[in-house]
Amino acid sequence: MTSAPDDVGGSRPEVRRVRPGDAARMRALRLEMLADAPLAFLETVADAAARPHAEYAVRIASTSTGPQTAQFVADPGGRLVGHAGGTVIPSEPGLTVVYAVYVTPLWRGTGLLADLVEAVAAWSRACGRPELMMEVVVGNDRAYRAYQRLGFTDTGVRVPHPTIPAMTELQMRRAA
Repeated sequence: MTSAPDDVGGSRPEVRRVRPGDAARMRALRLEMLADAPLAFLETVADAAARPHAEYAVRIASTSTGPQTAQFVADPGGRLVGHAGGTVIPSEPGLTVVYAVYVTPLWRGTGLLADLVEAVAAWSRACGRPELMMEVVVGNDRAYRAYQRLGFTDTGVRVPHPTIPAMTELQMRRAA
């Protein structure tokens, strides 16, 4: 069981890049993410649960190093409690797309979201990419306000949700 923030003296979990040995804990967090916020991510919990552990292990190993794609986790020493990823798109070499941002409910409102996004931003800067972009489902006002507090601004660009055609996402950007 994950300790709530008050149970650890107010200290935050370590935010770090994933390691190959995190595959099982990352799979558990991914299933939690999909169950808690099914519209925010690009697969269903059933699809993720059906994926073999070996696929998670390969993905985690591939995002644990290198400048193209990275995943960062919040690790209090047990179950992972947060995640944020970053990746490049060839059409905008100075941009990192922030993806799959999640903080488990017990840790929301503790500043952990900012720590995760800053880990992606620091990685992006180190890779020579000075800008961050993310997409948020239109109507997810809680996430929208949280990202505004972290310095993201709405660009006015709207795009179709990649898996649910009736939904729209808005793009937000900020300096890395």
